[in-house]
Amino acid sequence: MTDFLRDVEDALGNAKAPSSSELDDILSRAGELKGLPLSDAAKLLMVEEEDSLRAIYEKAAEVKSAVFGPRVVLFAPLYLSNYCSNDCLYCGFRKSNSTARRKALSPDEAVEQAKILSRTGFKRIILVAGEHPRYSGVDYLIKIAEEIYSRTDVRILHVNSAPVSVEDFRKLKSAGYGVYQCFQETYHEESYKVLHPTGRKSDFLYRLSVMDRGLQAGFGDVGIGPLLGLYDYHYDALAAIAHSKHLEAKFGACAHTISVPRLKSAEGAEIKKAPYPVSDEDFKKIVAVYRLSVPQAGVVVSTREPARLREECLLCGASQISAGSSTEPGGYDGREKNTSQFDLSDIRPLPEMARVISEMGLLPSLCTACYRSGRQGSSYLHTAQSGNLNELCTANALLSLKEYLLDASPEGREIMEASLNRFLEEFKGKLREDVKRKLETVEKGKRDVHY
Repeated sequence: MTDFLRDVEDALGNAKAPSSSELDDILSRAGELKGLPLSDAAKLLMVEEEDSLRAIYEKAAEVKSAVFGPRVVLFAPLYLSNYCSNDCLYCGFRKSNSTARRKALSPDEAVEQAKILSRTGFKRIILVAGEHPRYSGVDYLIKIAEEIYSRTDVRILHVNSAPVSVEDFRKLKSAGYGVYQCFQETYHEESYKVLHPTGRKSDFLYRLSVMDRGLQAGFGDVGIGPLLGLYDYHYDALAAIAHSKHLEAKFGACAHTISVPRLKSAEGAEIKKAPYPVSDEDFKKIVAVYRLSVPQAGVVVSTREPARLREECLLCGASQISAGSSTEPGGYDGREKNTSQFDLSDIRPLPEMARVISEMGLLPSLCTACYRSGRQGSSYLHTAQSGNLNELCTANALLSLKEYLLDASPEGREIMEASLNRFLEEFKGKLREDVKRKLETVEKGKRDVHY
């Protein structure tokens, strides 16, 4: 299970920033959309020179556009519980946080939170829970999914929760969850053990193998990512790339998403500052190297980061972004104030983020089409590698944006409508006419229209 980590050590041991000609060769290979070997990714992570970084960012933007088109997926987390049996030194949910205001949502409360998000425009929600057997166990997560699916118009739930057995993963998959997400935090075993002193999470190998169990159980799509700042980012970023390659080699599906969280301060955390700080420029570089190395993965930037940096990341490879997020249970109705997992930087709501994305010349998307159409796991990867995902993503983004504009009537709708019409006109021939017909059915009241 740790073979891919030995590959990381080998790649970093020989890595140095590439010469100008070497960089050109690496970026040329990246443009083939087949990803990069660890040796090339390691070299890119060593780059510090401004012109070379600019070339990396430009190529990452090209690759993102080639795979996904102009669309940027918007989503929101729904925190269910901040009870936790672990004692991670950097987290506000840690069990030793005696000042924490604890809350676990009941199924009814979770439904109400989901309804708020759905009315806002989100039909794709990721449920997040602290690791606690009573307040966030498999039975609890299954019940929450059943209630949200039966009592709201949310179309797909993803889940970020504690690692479980293959049998329990099968139960979660049967409950209708799409992506299973779990962060390794750091792939450096010695640092991991110091940062996670007690609880089930202290078992490094059990957490490291969680995606193998999830894929074995039928989760075609899984989301990974280290928490940047806990250890040297060169090692952790390269390890995330190696982890994805391990999953693809073994199960035929790369990581569906690679998130790029950076350590933030948290109320009640023992660690207040990152042991290994990651600068904004290094953060952008990591985003770009993820995109070039695993081109078919969604690269996700959360509201941990400031607004300006998030926008810059959308121009150097990021393809998914959260908006209007709360990291406390029950945080979307404003009636309670419970302990959050970490502090937020970008608090802009969905309408503002969708408008900003449109102003940037990109296409805001609230699409859930892949999950509705069965494009998951190896099926999704095959579609992406064949070059057919670009038009599908753009068409589905247009359909979901039309629905959002009609139902939510957000501020800035004129800018978003102009964006919608511009990208529609870029389609050719029969496809443009077919998308137009589908848009007309949305205007007439049909919902969940997709390819």
